[in-house]
Amino acid sequence: MSFKRFEADDFVVSSDAITSTLWSTDAPILTEFYTSSVQAAGSSGNFYLSVYQTSSLTNTQFDISYADSKGSGSEDYNTVVPGKSPSLSSYGQYRALILEDENKSFTFGVDNNVLTTENFWVLSMERARYKESLFPGSKN
Repeated sequence: MSFKRFEADDFVVSSDAITSTLWSTDAPILTEFYTSSVQAAGSSGNFYLSVYQTSSLTNTQFDISYADSKGSGSEDYNTVVPGKSPSLSSYGQYRALILEDENKSFTFGVDNNVLTTENFWVLSMERARYKESLFPGSKN
């Protein structure tokens, strides 16, 4: 699947807002959530976990992943090729998706409070959980 950016001459067919709570419980707050002990103990557990609504591990609410520009925090795909790991792949994936440049680094903050970081944690909301935005009245 690919995405195309809107151009200046593109137009919106409808401006109807679609609102709903983020969680599948239809509540504004997720009071209970679960992870899979099998996933946590597996090879992906060091850098990636899915978070569910119930202990039966149905209805994924969001995923937590770790991204590192040097590949730290997860085992290498192959011990013969050091530093090539899932956390490096995650970093590259989010860098390509958000920064659209494989040579840029992530920076957080504004003005004199800017931090350039080699690693970060990502909370990826399940796309089915939100409609237009996570925070009403914003584009986030």
